[in-house]
Amino acid sequence: MRIMAIDYGDAHTGIAISDPTGFLTGFSTTINAYRPEAVAEQVAALCREHGVEELVLGHPINMDGTRGPRSEKARAMAELLRAATGLPVTLWDERRTTIDAHQILMNNGKNAKKRKKTVDAVAASLILEGYLTYKKSHG
Repeated sequence: MRIMAIDYGDAHTGIAISDPTGFLTGFSTTINAYRPEAVAEQVAALCREHGVEELVLGHPINMDGTRGPRSEKARAMAELLRAATGLPVTLWDERRTTIDAHQILMNNGKNAKKRKKTVDAVAASLILEGYLTYKKSHG
């Protein structure tokens, strides 16, 4: 079962898709679009192209556990994605994901400019990895 993780952002949205076994990240990319509808359309196209059956959307909860405007944006995007794809969407706590993605890229010698280009896809991969690990241990 292929699962897609989405790190939704205002201008850049990271995408990571599992391999057919649903255990590993197989494909990642970044969607560069500002309009939520455009993001949802591109996600739907990628779902069809890769045979995705489930979506996991990063849910930015504040470090203290409260929900702010970014959480509301994620919830609205989840609704758009359900409508555009007809697939189930799970909101996934992504509190440290982008910070961790920057750290991983920095440790691998990527300069700030190169990090900016790939950080969203790496963040999506981390969301996917966390979700797949959870599913394996609770499956």
